[in-house]
Amino acid sequence: MTTEMQEIAITEEKPLLPGQSDAVKDAEIAARILLDQGQEHTVETPHGVLHATVHGSGNARRPAILTIHDVGMDSKSCFSTLFRFEEMQEIVKNFTVVHIDAPGQEEGAAVYPAGYQYASMDQVSEMLPAVLQFFNFRTIIGVGVGAGAYILSRFTLNNPEAVEGLVLVNVDPNARGWMDWAAHKLSNLTSSLSDQILTHLFSQQELSANTDLIQTHRERITKAPNLLNIELFWKSYLGRRDLSLDRNNTFKCPVMLVVGDQAPYEDAAVECNSKLDPTTTSFLKMADAGGMPQLTQPSKLTEAFKYFIQGMGYMASSCMTRLSRSRTTSLSSSYSMEGSRSRSRTLSQGSQGGQLPPSPSNTMEVSC
Repeated sequence: MTTEMQEIAITEEKPLLPGQSDAVKDAEIAARILLDQGQEHTVETPHGVLHATVHGSGNARRPAILTIHDVGMDSKSCFSTLFRFEEMQEIVKNFTVVHIDAPGQEEGAAVYPAGYQYASMDQVSEMLPAVLQFFNFRTIIGVGVGAGAYILSRFTLNNPEAVEGLVLVNVDPNARGWMDWAAHKLSNLTSSLSDQILTHLFSQQELSANTDLIQTHRERITKAPNLLNIELFWKSYLGRRDLSLDRNNTFKCPVMLVVGDQAPYEDAAVECNSKLDPTTTSFLKMADAGGMPQLTQPSKLTEAFKYFIQGMGYMASSCMTRLSRSRTTSLSSSYSMEGSRSRSRTLSQGSQGGQLPPSPSNTMEVSC
């Protein structure tokens, strides 16, 4: 089955004045980003204190975008590149964004005393209702990476009415098997904490290349003043329970699964996709991407995120991103049927034009 090329008319919300250059517009966006450093809050919860940073006031009738980072990171190192990306600003200005730091992971966090009992992944997820209540958020769109994706998944299963959509990057819904447990025990004897976490964050290809990104994260973890807190979060994630996802126990909201084709958790994300409702799940596999697509490919992830939000019924009249304007999009579809229902749609990008936002009624495997 083929799909004709789609032509999309682009209408700027605030057209540039005659003679106004893109450089002026870029400078205005950069200035707005610098001015909005976010308001920091400490939220008391049943299982301890959470640090939250809120950006913008958004629209009270829309859900807030709530993010949770991965192990070995904090909200800034995990999400600043993505949420300060130029094309993301169109989304940010329409929503309140709140970045949650897992307990003790925020910049400047006090080091926990020896023997401190760190919260389990389930307990961290149970902290989130207090955050929604603190900020008076009725619903959220969750964006999680790695451990953060797991926490948001657990929260959504327990509080389906509070979540309108989920974006899960590098999610692993499974508990560790005994072979994983044995491998970790061996790794403890032969690898430093920073090496263990880097193996979780990045693929072997990325680690072998030893790019500036790898070196930056290795140095940041190794020299972190709250290294003990990071270790406790890491151990808590390793001790996670199985989410027990299946077609009868699944998310009630639209979900976009994101993974790089070279990411360490590619197989886990593919397995998770197979367990979710195909009518509400989109699967985004990013070509030439490793374990950190939000850092290495923010433009493509921003574009996919915009389509996901549009599919939920928000920002329907939004401008297309500059990425889309500069190239043509070809849409080719292949379907496998379960009864009469479409199970998968493949979207490939060419060079010059735009593409329609995917409907959440189809599972979509995307190679960007």
